[in-house]
Amino acid sequence: MRFELVDAEKAHCPVEVLCSVLDVSRSGYYAWKRRPPSRRARDDARLAAEIAATHARSGERYGSPRVHRALARQGVVVGRKRVERLMRENQLVGRSKRRFRRTTDSNHPNPIAPNVVARRFEPSGPNEVWAGDVTYVATDDGWAYLAVLLDLFSRRVIGWAMSRSNDTELAVCALTRAVRARGSVPAGLVHHTDRGGPYASHEYRQALAMHRMVPSMSRKGDCWDNAVAESFFATLRAELLDHVRHESPRAAETSIHNYIEGFYNVDRLHSYLDYVSPIEFELRRQMIGSAA
Repeated sequence: MRFELVDAEKAHCPVEVLCSVLDVSRSGYYAWKRRPPSRRARDDARLAAEIAATHARSGERYGSPRVHRALARQGVVVGRKRVERLMRENQLVGRSKRRFRRTTDSNHPNPIAPNVVARRFEPSGPNEVWAGDVTYVATDDGWAYLAVLLDLFSRRVIGWAMSRSNDTELAVCALTRAVRARGSVPAGLVHHTDRGGPYASHEYRQALAMHRMVPSMSRKGDCWDNAVAESFFATLRAELLDHVRHESPRAAETSIHNYIEGFYNVDRLHSYLDYVSPIEFELRRQMIGSAA
């Protein structure tokens, strides 16, 4: 360990001085330098390269827990603490979430649906409960808004849309795309959102009725009642929006499309899903159902 300290600091201080301070001999230090790397050091170098590649494939988004699980899926047997250490030594870090900012305007005269979901965010199958929300996206050419709908079973983004306006048209567009993506939806599907004006509008309630969906809304001012949708937005910000500057809403839409359709739904390891992607989780469910 002392020789390693000498080696680490030799660019800032003479080796002779370092050896004297640490009470080791210069000959011993140089003999240590000439030794071939230990098997552990060689294994660490190999693992560090695989860790760096996995971290890069995630767009530098993954922290050590997801890197560890991604390596396991590749057949690499390594302890989580070793992954943590090697990431720390190589200055590889994931992207952390920050506090969510509200965009909801619930000051409107439209009727409010009851809170059917009541924080029960674990449906037994797909197309039982969808959750929706809207967030803002800053660009150099002004604000844009992103509306999403997630299937709470798999946490998959099944419909999304962007616009310069946070209005009913934006919300309906995301809903239309979600229904189209699923092909068909069963009667009684619960559609959960906050109390925002677009979701409470007559046009949106008509769209839900046409698809025989059951509207559900959070309690006033309670962000935990729609925690899954808000958690998605926090992840989106941490892994994309806080790190990429967008020139325009169109550029932001392209970037978000690549994130959702090219990474989040198909590749991102989700802790709630025992570290598989939303689409893989759904496919596994289909295989189980086919075998039954």
